[in-house]
Amino acid sequence: MSAIAGVPRRVAFLRAEWRYLVMLNYDVDPALLAPLAPAGTVLDLYHGRAIASIVAFRFLRTRLLGVPVPLHRDFDEVNLRFYVRRELPGGEVRRAATFVRELVPRRAIAVVARLGYNEPYRAVPMRSEAPAGLTDAPGRLAYEWRTGGAWAGRWQRAAASAVGAPVVPPMGSETAFVAEHYWGYTRQRDGGTVEYQVEHPPWRTWAVERPELDADVRGLYGAAWEPVLAGAPTSAFVAEGSAVAVYPPRRVVAAG
Repeated sequence: MSAIAGVPRRVAFLRAEWRYLVMLNYDVDPALLAPLAPAGTVLDLYHGRAIASIVAFRFLRTRLLGVPVPLHRDFDEVNLRFYVRRELPGGEVRRAATFVRELVPRRAIAVVARLGYNEPYRAVPMRSEAPAGLTDAPGRLAYEWRTGGAWAGRWQRAAASAVGAPVVPPMGSETAFVAEHYWGYTRQRDGGTVEYQVEHPPWRTWAVERPELDADVRGLYGAAWEPVLAGAPTSAFVAEGSAVAVYPPRRVVAAG
């Protein structure tokens, strides 16, 4: 997506590629999500449904303020996110993702994200099975991680097999609703909210077979998420991804 009308062009804080995104989507009781929405936003519903997604993907060729960081350019991320919107004067609506938990394999990445955005990052051992280069037939994609507690030493995973030909999802479809977000909102420690812009083109997506989540849901997200994520996802797909730019955060709601 190109620069958004009315938003001054800024230097990107982060540039990278996000590739082979496994997206497992679950219907959620809005009462679980509403207290987690950052101040100044409301839940963004799809035909009355609140959706949360497990998203697992490759983070490649990462640069911070244009500078590659040694040993921190290519890594995996797995996150749990849901969808909110912010309505501006004049009728503009900014549809966004906000995060419950984000997993990465390197502590420095988690520290930078927490300090810069207050994003809920956690560093854990990770590994993945994904193509090294671009292909129209990525096949089985698996992203794995380990944590302590009751699951100590056990690899957890989010996975799916991409099937068929990739297509850009039609506007108004559930796939487009989940995949296409160009803003992020994050609750701050003082109760305020920051907003940041994300740029990327629309992504091609594949249908999937054998979507899988095997994870310590209670340990990662809390007991309230166990019934939500226990069964099969309501929908699932794989997104091809692209180059992305993430811009510096801007406070939009003052301290609470």
